[in-house]
Amino acid sequence: MKNEKAMEEAQSLVDRTSICMLGSIDNVGYPNIRAMIKMENEGLHTIWFSTNTSSRKISQLRSNQKTCVYFVDLEKWIGLMLIGTIEILQDTESRKHLWQDGFEKYYPAGVNDPDYSVLRFTARSGKYYHALTHATFEL
Repeated sequence: MKNEKAMEEAQSLVDRTSICMLGSIDNVGYPNIRAMIKMENEGLHTIWFSTNTSSRKISQLRSNQKTCVYFVDLEKWIGLMLIGTIEILQDTESRKHLWQDGFEKYYPAGVNDPDYSVLRFTARSGKYYHALTHATFEL
């Protein structure tokens, strides 16, 4: 599969998928995978999430910013792994950017709740899989 076609199909997958897997490394070097809600994406390059500052993943990401995000379409046998780094953002602008009605349930102090963090994942490469074909590309 040509990289241009793979990137086009990968973009379509990311755009239509709301749940993905985020991989991080724990304090003894083992991978940890968890489902995350993709809040927003800017092409394949930037994926936005929100999470609790008190979560275990925040301490893992502070220790090691190298991460991966995996998107899947089980019906079509399509997968995409994006490899890159993640930033933990707690500035007001980033928090307001992702804030949604209903978040008060999880963050009672509102947009400035100290337990509300924004994660910005920046991809450097991707591996796209469809059935028995695959393509690797740089971003």
